[in-house]
This record gives sequence, C-alpha cells and structure tokens, in this order.
Amino acid sequence: MRARTPAVLAASVVLALAAGPLAAPAFAAPSAPVSSSADRRGPAEEALRAAIAGLPNQYATAALVRVGTPGGDWHGSAGVRDLTGDGPARPDARFRAGSITKVVTAATVLRLAAQDEIDLDAPVQGYLPDLFTPEFEQPISVRHLLNHTSGIKPGDGFGDDFAEVYAHRYETLTPQQVAASAIAKGPEDFVPGTRQQYLNINYTILGLLIEKVTGRSYASQATRLVLRPAGMHHTYFPGTDPRIRGPHNRGYQAVERPDGTTELVDVTEWNQADRWAAGDMISTTADLERLLTKLFRGRIVPQPELEEMFTTPAGVPGATHSAGLQYQEADGQVFWGKSGARYGYSAFIGGTRDLRRTLVYSVNSTDAKGTARNPVVDAITAAALR
Repeated sequence: MRARTPAVLAASVVLALAAGPLAAPAFAAPSAPVSSSADRRGPAEEALRAAIAGLPNQYATAALVRVGTPGGDWHGSAGVRDLTGDGPARPDARFRAGSITKVVTAATVLRLAAQDEIDLDAPVQGYLPDLFTPEFEQPISVRHLLNHTSGIKPGDGFGDDFAEVYAHRYETLTPQQVAASAIAKGPEDFVPGTRQQYLNINYTILGLLIEKVTGRSYASQATRLVLRPAGMHHTYFPGTDPRIRGPHNRGYQAVERPDGTTELVDVTEWNQADRWAAGDMISTTADLERLLTKLFRGRIVPQPELEEMFTTPAGVPGATHSAGLQYQEADGQVFWGKSGARYGYSAFIGGTRDLRRTLVYSVNSTDAKGTARNPVVDAITAAALR
C-alpha cells in the first residue's frame, strides 16, 4: 500500500536549491499559512515588485515571475538581458529549466502507462536488458525510478566543480554513456523501494525506457504526449546544441579570482546532453504555468496515473518526492512543486493541488548550483505565498 498525502491548501514555503548537479531540491520550513477556504486575496503586488527590484545585483541578473491566486494573477520581470548592454530583461525569455524537465518525463511515462505501453510495477531490467548486468538481481520497478527509490548509483559527469565542468561545456556526454557509467558501478546502494535518494540517473534511465517502448526519440514522445497537450509552444529539448534558441536573458556564474574579487562568467551556452530527460529542457514561465495548471487539472495525465504525481512511497522514511514532484507539508497544508537549476539559471513551478495558489519563476542566479540561499529567490517565494 502506498502512502497518500492530503491535497489541501499551501503553507508559505521558502525554496532553497541544494548544491550539486545531482542533489535534491529542498524546501525550507514553512513560516505561516497563506490562505483559507474563504480566501479571495490577490497577489501581494507591492511585495512582489519589491522582491525583484534592484536587479541586477550580486545574486541575480534577471528575474521572471508569475503568481496565481484566487483574487487574480500577477506577472513581473526585472533585471537585464545581459551585462554588456542596457536592455531590460525579456519577460518572454526562454531559459534552462533544469530538473523541471523531470515533471515532463514523469508525465510522459505515466501517459504511456495509461496506454498500457509501460507497466509501473514491472522491473526496468526487463525493458532494458542490454543496459543492466546480471549483478542487478533485485527487481527495480519503473515506479522506483519515478520516485527515486531505485538505489542505482549516480552516473559520471565531466567533473565535480565549476571549473572542471565549464572547461567541457561544448563537449557531448551522451545519456547512454551516463547510464552505462552508473550501471558499471555495480548493484544498488540499497534495496529498491526502501530509501529515497534524489538522483538524475533515475530519469536518464526513464528517458531510455521511453525510447525503448515507443521506438522513437525521447524528445519526440515528450513533445507529443506532454508539451503539445499543455500548449507549451515555446519549450524544446536542445540535444547537443549549446545555444538557447529564441529570445533569452543571458546567464552568469560568479567565480572568485585569485585576488579575492569576483568575476561573472557568461554560462549561457552549454551542451546539456548529459542532463537529457533529467534536466535539459528549455522553456518559458508562461509555458511552465500552462504545464502546471493543465497537469494538476488532469488534462495531460489521466486518473489513476495522475495520483502517482501526488503520492510518496510508503514505508520510506523522510520521503518527499513523488513521480516528478516534491511536496512540503506543515500544519496539514501541502504545496507541490519542482525546482530546477543549471549554471546561470534557477527555476521553479509549484502550487496547491487545487491551484488556488501557484508560483512559477526563472531567476538568473549568479550561483545557481551553490549551497547558499539566494535572497532574490527567497523574497519572490515569500511574497508570492503571502
């Protein structure tokens, strides 16, 4: 039996992006409830404007925000397109959505499950026999991949720190190479289904599964089954192309020089092929808002498969991840969402399950993969959820 969390109204939460390309996004403790069944307040417009005022600064160069409430919606932008000119940030800008890609991947898998092309309880070893070695004797179900309880070890990347990965930013590391490197490390770190460990490798393998059962590319199937039904016409998967096609605000990473001063390095162009189904999607705030609302309303993934996105694994201590989403609960109130971070870009989508309160943002963070909290992100979230 799987544990199901209640779908009620959200508490105010402050999102903190965890460090590292394979680390789990985390929610900080909520401060106070923001709505009730009778609440018809609109967005806290003054607080939202103040949250993004003064950009660019040391924490971010641009911010795009969309907030939905029972009393109305608010859209805002601030900052600059790049640090070499004086043009304001484009509110329609495309950006790297990072791990929000996992929401689309999970929805694609669940659509295929609804069509009886994937069995969520079936061992993934049976679907991908050429990937897994005989050492993997414990069955790893598709559901274990979706909710990060597979125990599969992380795949290899180009390095562990910014300097290492930046030097390889135009090179290609294929998803197949990433998956093979993970499997080469041997059997699971723990018995599948007994612990939750947020890792990109789970969704890299789900991408391979989608291709295996459909005989078509991950990008084509995610577009057909999720992006088009959601009306996400400005969202795409870049493959090995390091550019962001179309209008965009450039991303920067703060790097300390030997003399102790800080330099902002342009990280806009970056080959994200290794992130693939786990984190390479390029999108807009308007498109992500469409994804959030249509997904939560059951217009993309049908019941009962949609319940997988609002279900955490039973018997797993501290589990907060479902299929593609993560929740924060306090005083009986729940907020479902997903964050994403690539160098130069931090993004988030989330809301109450009944969509009485929603938040979508893209912040051009100057330390998007760092461990320190970003005051701009904190201010946006606090203002949005008042």
